[in-house]
Amino acid sequence: MRACVQRVSSARVVVDGEIVGEVGRGLLVLLGVAVEDDEGDLRWMVDKIVGLRVFEDADGKMNLALADAGGELLVVSQFTLLGDCRKGRRPSFIGAAPPEKGERMYEQFVEAARAAGAGVATGRFRATMQVELVNDGPVTILIDSAER
Repeated sequence: MRACVQRVSSARVVVDGEIVGEVGRGLLVLLGVAVEDDEGDLRWMVDKIVGLRVFEDADGKMNLALADAGGELLVVSQFTLLGDCRKGRRPSFIGAAPPEKGERMYEQFVEAARAAGAGVATGRFRATMQVELVNDGPVTILIDSAER
């Protein structure tokens, strides 16, 4: 499982002119599911992201997690994070999970994050989405469960 996590002041997802998910202060999570991902990858990723200390405390240090900062998650499916560009110029997506598995694990991620106490908004799986965000910092972190 691979995620691009951005600390945001605000973010939203628009599909066909309609806002389908929106958060204020929090984290935008672009989430890609790999062919080999399992329940262990999912639980590890949820714990890592929900507990990620990237919000500033009173001393200006990145020391607070999402709940400490009163933030929310906006989770957007993003199979292209699994694109392999090592050969040629056209990415290969054979490492990305098939849509059925990707959607199932995406939904499980969202539910697990909610169960962990996070407020969660989402994009729409397999839709063409426009993602708008104000990256705060900017802070952008790449997380890959295969590298744990």
